Amino acid sequence: MSEIEDLKSEYEALKSENEALKMENERLQAENEALKRPAPKGLSLKVSAKGALSVYGLGRFPVTLYKEQWLRLLDMSEDIKTFIRQNDAELRSKLPQS
Repeated sequence: MSEIEDLKSEYEALKSENEALKMENERLQAENEALKRPAPKGLSLKVSAKGALSVYGLGRFPVTLYKEQWLRLLDMSEDIKTFIRQNDAELRSKLPQS
């Protein structure tokens, strides 16, 4: 009987180890998927070599304007928002619709 009990004990240990390995595998797969996804990047500001203000993170390339251009654009911010609302059906969005 001792041999049977030893086999049962060994089986239970292997079964427990198998469950632990399955859980570790699932955790690593989830971690791997998370690492494959690009990290969301926020916007960042930088002064260019020519002294202009560049905004990074809006698209593939930075948006770069000189100080006076940014101030003129910012002064129009309400007009731009209104224009977007009025022309919403015609304007495309790069972000997925939620």
